[in-house]
Amino acid sequence: MKRLLLLLLIAAPVNAQSVTPNFTTGSMTQTVNATQIVTETTSIERFGGAVTTWNGDNVTAIDTSGASIDITNTATQFHVVDSAQPWQLEIITRSAGLVETEDITRSIQTDTVTNTLSVFSQ
Repeated sequence: MKRLLLLLLIAAPVNAQSVTPNFTTGSMTQTVNATQIVTETTSIERFGGAVTTWNGDNVTAIDTSGASIDITNTATQFHVVDSAQPWQLEIITRSAGLVETEDITRSIQTDTVTNTLSVFSQ
């Protein structure tokens, strides 16, 4: 008997009631804030070849071996042209390899605000 009653309850029709909204118009506002931070790091290494140069005022280079002027040669001598005048001699020697290193780190922040308005009516 209990099973029959249970079977009758399960097979009974179901009625839904209609729902009538109690509003006719409305609106909804939504605001979304977003922040994005990008961090960027750049590392640069510059390499160069071997360099040997000389520059002088009131100075001359003479190679005592008779060869062309080569300042890395021990036979090259520098002489002041006019000893009564001021003189200057600059010799630059750089071996091949790393010449310069540059490291740059920067952060970029982007802030975004999005406003949405929804209007609805029945």
